Amino acid sequence: MRSRVKKEQNPLAKVMVAFYAWVHKMDAHYGFPRPVRIPSIRTQRLFAIILLICQTGITFTGSLVRVTGSGLGCDTWPECHPGSFVPTSGAAPWIHQAIEFGNRLLTFVLIAAALVTFIALVRAGRRTLLLHMAFLQGIGIIVQAVIGGVTVRLDLAWWMVAAHFMPSMILVFFAAVLVIRVAEPDDGQRVYQMPKPLRYLATGMSFALFVVLTSGTLVTSAGPHAGDEAILPEHRLQIELITIANLHAHAMYLYLGMTIGLIAALFAINKNRVLKQTSLWLCGAIVFQAVIGIIQFRMGVPIWTVPVHVLGSGITCLITGVLWAQRQRLLGGDAAHTGSPAADATVVNNVDYSVTH
Repeated sequence: MRSRVKKEQNPLAKVMVAFYAWVHKMDAHYGFPRPVRIPSIRTQRLFAIILLICQTGITFTGSLVRVTGSGLGCDTWPECHPGSFVPTSGAAPWIHQAIEFGNRLLTFVLIAAALVTFIALVRAGRRTLLLHMAFLQGIGIIVQAVIGGVTVRLDLAWWMVAAHFMPSMILVFFAAVLVIRVAEPDDGQRVYQMPKPLRYLATGMSFALFVVLTSGTLVTSAGPHAGDEAILPEHRLQIELITIANLHAHAMYLYLGMTIGLIAALFAINKNRVLKQTSLWLCGAIVFQAVIGIIQFRMGVPIWTVPVHVLGSGITCLITGVLWAQRQRLLGGDAAHTGSPAADATVVNNVDYSVTH
């Protein structure tokens, strides 16, 4: 496969590069549609954006499963009910079955989005980092499906529900990073967009977000929405809600403070407009999340606030991933059409993809 890749000594890296080359070869001979065409960098980025939207969206539908008490609408996995992969009349309330089964079906949409993105990057012969990121998105989705199945089999144990949420946020974060990286030409030169202290701050913010999300899952685990009416209070996290909510709030204050600090620094050194806009959007998302969290605390967690708060978490995670990726960029380069010098040469010379690869 033609891509600008350093010789890597790591055996696993060598195996992965060989795997990508094999996928590239198989796609060239058997790929659909025929003739196989190399996607432009704009098309690749569009696929990555669709994947990001799907990753964020499925966290929202998962929250609907929780607040409607539909978590055991399908009470086993991979089947919906013992002996049936689809909902069965009378096995559970039909609305709960429909919501839970519908959320499971969305996993296949997500897998399709990840596969299309991965194949597009393979066809273009993009740099190894991008292929790793796209491949791990697919693996992460499969792992999440398994974790979801284990969660159902453990009757929505609070600690498994929490463990199910966190990987989704990690996938959203790196899907956002992929969107930024795909737009960069593989032969570009690395340019740091922030001074080193601010790059460290952006990384620290990402870890602070992880603390916020982790403490947030504990708040949910101690809260009223267990995911199914059969789950009793004694099966929930046995920590006083006000205690864990205060911990979560203080983690959010830290995260917001770091974001405000970054914004102030970027404006002080007059850094580029894109960085300042992203940091302002992030600050807005954090404030919005804080408002929803306060409403939940004051009003006893109304049902409507849970999906809104989860979607806000996904958006906050998304913007944090974008800002983290913008710390440094690959700029310049000649591979403006596909992002890959070899693929650009193929397109410019009008050489048939299936013959040359």
